Amino acid sequence: MYAIVDVETTGGKFNEEGITEVAIYRFDGHEVVDQFASLINPEQPIQPFVIKLTGISNAMLERAPKFYEVAKRIIEILDGTILVAHNANFDHRMLRLEFERLGYEFDMQTLCTVELAQQLMPEQESYSLGKLVRSLGIPITDRHRATGDALATVKLFKLLLNKDTSKDILNKSLKSFPKPKVAPNLKTFLEKVPTSTGLYYLYNEGDDLIFIGRSRNIKKNLTQQFTSERRRSVELTALVHDVKFEKTGSDLIAMLKENVEIKKHRPKFNKKSKKSIFSHGLYVYEDEKGYLNFQIKSARKDSGYVTSFSSSRSGRSFLDSMLKEYELCQKKSGQETEGGDSCYLYVKQECKGACINEESATAYNERAQKLIEDHNFQNANRILIDRGREVSERSVVLIENGTVKGYGYVDLQIQFTDPKILRNIITEIPEDPDYRHIVQSYLRHRKIHRIIKF
Repeated sequence: MYAIVDVETTGGKFNEEGITEVAIYRFDGHEVVDQFASLINPEQPIQPFVIKLTGISNAMLERAPKFYEVAKRIIEILDGTILVAHNANFDHRMLRLEFERLGYEFDMQTLCTVELAQQLMPEQESYSLGKLVRSLGIPITDRHRATGDALATVKLFKLLLNKDTSKDILNKSLKSFPKPKVAPNLKTFLEKVPTSTGLYYLYNEGDDLIFIGRSRNIKKNLTQQFTSERRRSVELTALVHDVKFEKTGSDLIAMLKENVEIKKHRPKFNKKSKKSIFSHGLYVYEDEKGYLNFQIKSARKDSGYVTSFSSSRSGRSFLDSMLKEYELCQKKSGQETEGGDSCYLYVKQECKGACINEESATAYNERAQKLIEDHNFQNANRILIDRGREVSERSVVLIENGTVKGYGYVDLQIQFTDPKILRNIITEIPEDPDYRHIVQSYLRHRKIHRIIKF
């Protein structure tokens, strides 16, 4: 019995992704005997390029079930089967990752239709799913969606089964993924680290700090580090002589602290920090008719941006979504330069007609100004309040005049809305535009407990 599987994910850092959609077809070698498909709320944002690739947006997943809510059904339909997928290593890794987050081990034998096709049909020009099935006359709909890709893989696998008449290639292609073992000397370190959010520090025999890591689950991340087969990870793990950690509670503070300390200590195995971790910004200017226009451009030589981005693509994706949210014009934002006088959003009745002068500059600029106010930290004064290291405290990040001053922790019973008090409590950090970028980027994608303006 086989289970043909396809998953779509958020994209992002390796082993920190989340599943956004899953489709599973239980296949007896002749026909589908059971099936399950669902969108899944990954509880983290989808990368902009993935949204464009799959068409799955963050809004679509807000009311979708979380993985733990469908885990039992997935186990039921996979029970007693061999997992089959196009690039099976990826689908198996993602399912294992999600089950490990729930505290369960996951291991199945797999068959990869890419590898099977390469052996049984070596004459093919391409083995990507779309090109391969089209060359074989297999219809495929909803490309890069779990159901469409999984159904095409069912038909492809059925064809491959028929080609492998002796089943020799099939049997030789079976793979297992036994859980990697941690070296005995490293198990001691894993026993002492928590499953909390925070940072971990790896030292060599000479007590030199060689790596700083950040995770929402320190133990899980460190386990992955110690069991990874990547060359650089193996090299790093071999040098580890001591491990220390620090709980932060807040992932935002972990990000800030990680960046501060990597710049300060420059550990050997951390990537060499660039001059800046962001490259582009959202800029605003007034055109000859008095309308406020937005533009994504390089922020390397100009600091007058509303908010910053790690790439031009992420900036354009943000601006796309903001134009819809604030009912602004694509023509006034460089997002549409061709076509007629009106923009595409006007045709969809999501733009009020600034592009063809149907809406006055005054009315239009009110919404444009609201976008700026909601996302601009240039001269902002904010107290960001979020979870602490323990249930009895909150974390705080203090921002004054657009500069991230520092972070700290306060007891729930203490009045922590007074900036004067916070200045004495926080751990100050150097003035650096990168830290404002970290905060702005975090707030675009994540929710925190409370924001106080002063």
